[in-house]
Formats: sequence, structure tokens, C-alpha cells
Amino acid sequence: MQKASALARPDAWVLEPEPSTFAPSSRWSNKDMDPVPPKGRTWSTFNYIAYWVSDATNVAVWELASSMLAIGLSWRQALPAIAVGHIIISVVMVLNGTIGARLHVGFPVLNRSSFGFWFSYFSVVSRVVLSMFWFGIQTYTGSECVYQMLKAIWPSIAHMHNGLAPGAHITTVGMMCYFLYWLIQFPLMLISPQKIRWLFVVKAFVVPPAWLAMLIWAFVKVPSNKGLFEQHSSVSGSAMSYAWLSALNSALGIYSTLAVNIPDFTRYAKNERAQYVQLLIIPTAFTLVGFIGIAVTSAGISLYGSVLWDPLQLIDHWDNRAAAFFASFTFVLATLGTNISANSLSAANDMTVLFPRYINIRRGQVLCAILGGWALCPWEILASAQGFLSFMNGYTVFLGPFAGIMIADYWIVHKCKVDVPAMYKPHGRYRYTYGFNWRAVAAILVSVPPNMPGLISSINPKIDVGGAIKIFDFAWLFGFFTASVIYTVLSLAFPAKETFIPEAITSEDAVVDDGMGSERSSQMEKKGVEEEIKVVV
Repeated sequence: MQKASALARPDAWVLEPEPSTFAPSSRWSNKDMDPVPPKGRTWSTFNYIAYWVSDATNVAVWELASSMLAIGLSWRQALPAIAVGHIIISVVMVLNGTIGARLHVGFPVLNRSSFGFWFSYFSVVSRVVLSMFWFGIQTYTGSECVYQMLKAIWPSIAHMHNGLAPGAHITTVGMMCYFLYWLIQFPLMLISPQKIRWLFVVKAFVVPPAWLAMLIWAFVKVPSNKGLFEQHSSVSGSAMSYAWLSALNSALGIYSTLAVNIPDFTRYAKNERAQYVQLLIIPTAFTLVGFIGIAVTSAGISLYGSVLWDPLQLIDHWDNRAAAFFASFTFVLATLGTNISANSLSAANDMTVLFPRYINIRRGQVLCAILGGWALCPWEILASAQGFLSFMNGYTVFLGPFAGIMIADYWIVHKCKVDVPAMYKPHGRYRYTYGFNWRAVAAILVSVPPNMPGLISSINPKIDVGGAIKIFDFAWLFGFFTASVIYTVLSLAFPAKETFIPEAITSEDAVVDDGMGSERSSQMEKKGVEEEIKVVV
């Protein structure tokens, strides 16, 4: 009882930052927020190859071409859109990823140097909600994979009695499979970011060979000139141009979130060169998986008489139970890796910034598993909240500007000369105006509103927004370039002089300075900042 009562006290859950932290107190940082020490920088080039091969092999990428063919493009037009989109996103990944690999700091902290200490919380909070939402949706997708595995072993499970009401939007067997998948996934979420890379290595060796086997099966069963491969474009002229831009935007949007928070992973790189391989592996892996999705779906048209973009529905038609089991297993593994890398780890990193005194990455992942996995009830969203689903899909209107501002600030405005210790101080050089960098605010206010009519129309197609919807067809590109240009012009025309320094100040520089005798002055500075905070509060 005494132990239980002790755990009920908030101070029992308090986390302590690294002894070498730059934050004024534990209120502002913990070990998972602080710059990664040399012993924690374990990700090599091979790990980033495995990571992206792992992330490319997921159901969403498999189905990526479906929306492109649905708006009238042929597969010959859709595949280049996938390739070009991922070439662009790979450049953004490396530009933002280099910042993390060079400074060894995650996105929520890095974001303060461009958005301002307090305004950075806008992007952090929105990403927490977005990550938990997609965590729940991906977990539900994983449960469907578990169902196919169990059905391959016990076909009678398809006829199990449903004891839940029709209004529950999920069956008894569906809930059982959801719980089983959640149980499989949960222990993996407790593994540290330095060690979880081995899950991506396993996935990279298991899933791609299985999916290539499905590609071979498709070409053996059905000639390559049948099905989707004989479908020609049904649009031409300017309509075709906008359709292709929309397809390009779909390719950009699928990992637009990770393009913003890639420093959460590159901060663990052995050196910044280790993550340069993303330029090659991202377009190659994603274009290949997109092609596999087209080829296998095309075979399904000839074999089963319907367009089955969902690979699990395709597997459901197979008579070979062993093949169905192992194929479903690869999709379970595919969903596991993607859900942890793109959703739960992202949410956890952001939560550490919101409540650094109480939440580290492990606790953040536990909260994501509970809130995203159960509180949001993803089966309800998929069944009855299509408008909300469309809104979350359209959230790229914010993510493009976020990425553009970060890249413009580090590479163009400040020319890589930033102060890492100051990012941890609420009253440091990145406070700007009351914690808000008005230049970033202005860039978002200019780049986001033009996409709003298109976003509204995607939520409710009955609302006619006229020609304004065309901008939404290339929302990410518009937001990225508009925000980066506006931010750069304002920052150079009206510079925040206190943020410009002659040389970059990294965590290593600060440690060296401490070793040369500035430890006392650093402590005095912390004390002065704490006193200043008390006065302000």
C-alpha cells in the first residue's frame, strides 16, 4: 500500500535530465530530449537502408497508385508521379535529416530555432494528435492482417458468432484480432530508438522477398498486357496536368509527416554521411512497391473479376492456406515496423517536449498505445467519420510549410550557424517576440489559407469551391515553396539579430567550453535564467 501511495504522488514520476543538459531545470528537458551523446549514435548507412526498405513495404504504399488510376491516369503516368514525388521528398528528408545528424537533436527542439520557443508547440501538438490518429488506423489495419493469418489456420473463424451490437462498427472476431495485434505491438514499443533499428533490419529481410514473390506470382498467373496494364489515360490537356499534379501530391503526402520529423531518427546517426543514402533508397524502394501494388492488383482483376487494391482482400481469395498465412504475416510485420517508426515514436518524441518532467520516449509510446489504440476507437472513425478522415489526410497543407520553414531557416537564413544550447532555454536567443517568430507565423498565414477551400471540398464534396480546388491538387508543393520563400524574404529583410552568430554552437562545443573552465559561468547563467523565469511567472 505504501508503494502504491508513493506512486500516486506526481514527484514519484519526475524524470531528470542529463547532468550536462543545457536546460535551466528539469521542467524543460530530460535525457530523451537532450542531444544524443556519442555512445547513443548507433545508426549506420545500412540501418537507414533497412529503415526505408521497411517503411516502403506497407499497405498504404502498395495502394498508392489506386487513387491515381481512379482519377483517370494510366499506370505509365502514375508510376513516374510516384518516382518524382519520392525524389523530391528524399531531398527534403536529407536536408532536414542532416540537421538532426549534425546537431544530434530531435525535431521538437530543433523547431524552436525557426518557429520560436513557444510557437514551436503549435507544430508539436498538432503532430501528436496526427501521429496518435494514424497509430490507431494502422493498428486496425494490422488487426485485419492477424484475421487473415488466423483464418488461414482455422477457416471456421470467418463464421464466428458476433456478440457485439451492429452499432459497434466492429465484430467480436474483429475486436479479438485487434487486441491480439495490439498485444504483439506493445512490447516492441518499449524498445529504445537505438535498438529498434533491428526490427527494421528483420522487416527489410523478410517482407520485400515475400512481396517480390507475389509480383512473380502475378506475372505467372496473368500476362503483363492484361488488367490495369491495358488501361489507358481517360484525361487529356489541362485536366491531365492537374491529375498528374494531384498524383504527385499523393506521393509527397504519404510521408510528409516524416519529412518534418526525420531528425528524430537521424539524431542517432554515427555521422551525417550515414543518412545521405536516403537520396537513393527512398525513390527506389517506394517506386518498386508502388509497381508491385499495380501488378498484383492487375492480376486480381483477371483472376477474381474485381479491382482489389487492398492486398488483404486479395489474399482472402486465395485457396492456398499456407501462402495466405505467410503473406498475411509479412503484412503484419510490415504494419508493425511502419506504425512504430512513423507514428508511435513520433508521438512519443513530441510528448517529451510537452511534459519533459514526466514523459520520456518510453512513457510517451505507452500513452500513444493507450490513447491512439483505444481511446480514439479507430474502427468508429473508419466506419462513420469519413469527413474527419479526409481532414486528417488533408493535413499536408500544414506539413509542407513546416518543412519549408525549417529548411529555409537552417540552410538559407542562418547558413547552418545555430546555437543548440539556446534551443533549451525559454528566454534564450530563440525566444524572438514573446516566444513567437512572427516571420514563421506570417509564412504559415500566407501559405495555408489558399489550400483551405480545397481541404473543405475534400471533406464535403457537395461544397462547390470553384477553381480554388486546383491549388489543393498540389497542396504540399505550394505550401513548401510559398512558406520557404516568404520566410526567407522576411527573415533577411527584418532579421532577428540576436539569432545570428558567427559560428555554430553545438553540444560538443558547449561541453568543451565547460571542460576549459566555463562550468561555473554556465551554472551562473542557469541560475540567472531561473531567477528571470520566477520574476516573469
